[in-house]
Amino acid sequence: MGELIPDPYFLALAFCIVAFLYSSVGLGGGSSYTALMAIIGVHYLLIPTISLTLNIIVTSIASINFVRSGHGRIRLLFPFLVTSIPMAYIGGSLHLPEGIFFLLLMATLVLVALRIYVWDRPALRLNLTSSGKLAVSLLTGGILGFIAGTVGIGGGIYLVPLIIILGLGTEKEAAAMGAIFIWLNSCAGLAARAGNFPDPITILPLVLAVIIGGAAGSFLGANKYEPRTMHKLLGGVILIAIAILFSKMVSRYHSTAYDRSSTLTTWFGVVKYV
Repeated sequence: MGELIPDPYFLALAFCIVAFLYSSVGLGGGSSYTALMAIIGVHYLLIPTISLTLNIIVTSIASINFVRSGHGRIRLLFPFLVTSIPMAYIGGSLHLPEGIFFLLLMATLVLVALRIYVWDRPALRLNLTSSGKLAVSLLTGGILGFIAGTVGIGGGIYLVPLIIILGLGTEKEAAAMGAIFIWLNSCAGLAARAGNFPDPITILPLVLAVIIGGAAGSFLGANKYEPRTMHKLLGGVILIAIAILFSKMVSRYHSTAYDRSSTLTTWFGVVKYV
């Protein structure tokens, strides 16, 4: 287990906190799960698989709690799901090079941070026709589904404000739909990665951690806490993850550049000697 997941119990504690924060606003936590696993050195091909699995667990709990509280409006999700589910499967079928994976992950995390701190209150309202809302929903669903499949981030953090902007639901309803959206996309992405699944015992501490955190967070989010309060807290998690991950990417780049330089120096030395 230590080989696949370094510091599994520390990671489990961190995931419990992340699951609590994310599930309270109808999200799965995939962005932070993915970032934390990248930081501690989990193999990049396993990161989306584990993240999607945990997304499914957390959003299953969150979906039940939000729907029980009367915030579920499943019909408004249908246009998003038409494109998101197949694109999540396609994204999950891809095996990106390591460098491309981390660049895509970093870009996604930066967009998440911007969504939380710059686009905190989506005051904009789009007065679109029914056909215009359908077009936006189909396009957005496809993009978010692809992101879910490739890096393990469900996309709900972008979907929630979009539902509000399009006038499709309230904040609580948007949070409930975000949880269901992430659940379905994560299932599709994980189905494409079925052959790359780790031993269940390996991720058991992480699963238990997100069950505990997800149950507590979704209950409080559905009944007590305001979404904006919890968004600020999880935004702090994202900013820390971005800083550490960026530092690791820079170190990796310099290490790779040094190795290439050493190889070229050795090669030219051999040529000169010959």
